[in-house]
Amino acid sequence: MGWDLYDRLIEGIPEDVLVRDYCLGVSWSYVEAESGAGISYTCRGGATKHTDKRDFRGLPLREMAALSKSWCFEEATLGIAAMNAWYGQRRLVDAMGAVYDEPVELPDGSVHKIDAFELMRPEIEARDDASVVVVGHFPHVDRIEEYARLTVLERNCRAPLDVPDPACEYILPSADYAFITGVTLENKTAPRLLELSQNAFVTMVGPSVVMSRSLLDAGVDMAAGSIVLDPERVAHSVKSGGGMSFGGAIQMVAVYREPTVPAAN
Repeated sequence: MGWDLYDRLIEGIPEDVLVRDYCLGVSWSYVEAESGAGISYTCRGGATKHTDKRDFRGLPLREMAALSKSWCFEEATLGIAAMNAWYGQRRLVDAMGAVYDEPVELPDGSVHKIDAFELMRPEIEARDDASVVVVGHFPHVDRIEEYARLTVLERNCRAPLDVPDPACEYILPSADYAFITGVTLENKTAPRLLELSQNAFVTMVGPSVVMSRSLLDAGVDMAAGSIVLDPERVAHSVKSGGGMSFGGAIQMVAVYREPTVPAAN
C-alpha cells in the first residue's frame, strides 16, 4: 500500500481551495481553509528537520495536505489536519451515510456519548471469546476486557494490558476486531497495520481520522472521526495549549464501508 493511500487522499482535494490559517498546538493542531476547518492530534517525533518552512496561508490546501508524507511528524500533523479541513465537510461525510454521536445507556446503567467502542460493543459481545486489539491506549479502553479478550498495542507502555507496538506483527493477524488510532496516519504506520488487520473488522478512531472513502477502500470498515462545528472555538482551544477541551466545537461521526451498521443499543 505504501504511499498509495496518502496520494489518493491528497489528490482528492481540489487545487483551488486555499488555506486561511493553521496552528501546530501542544496537544492538538488545526487547519482552517476555504472549505472549512480540520483538526488532528499533535504527533511528536520522527525527523527533527522541517522539510517545508513555507507560510501556507493563502496557498493551496492540497499542497499543505502533502505534508502528511513528511517524516517530521509535526509537519505530518498539519498535513492530516489539512486533509480533514477538506474531507471533514458535513456534506461530504453525509454523502457516505454518516452516523453522528448520541447519548447511549451502557449495561451498567451509566450514560455516555456514543463512541466507536460502544458502537461495536453489542456485536463484539455477541461473538463468543472475541479477540480485540486496540492500537493506542484510549481512555477507558480496559472496559473492553469485560466482554472480550483485549490486547492494547502502545508505543509507550504504561498499563498492564499494554504490549509494545512491534507486537502488531504477531497479534493483529489473528484479531477478530481491531481499533486503530488515527495518529497512525501521521506516523505512517497505518498502511502496514491495515495489511496486518485484513482478517479483522477494522475501526479507525479519533479526531485525526480522515473521513474519506479512500480510507474505507484501504481496508477500514468503520472510520470514526470528527467534524468541526465551530472553527473559532477550535482555534482558541488549540492555541490555548490545553487538552481536548473543544466542548461542542467538534462532533464525533462514523462512516461505514458496508451499509449495515452495528446496533447502538
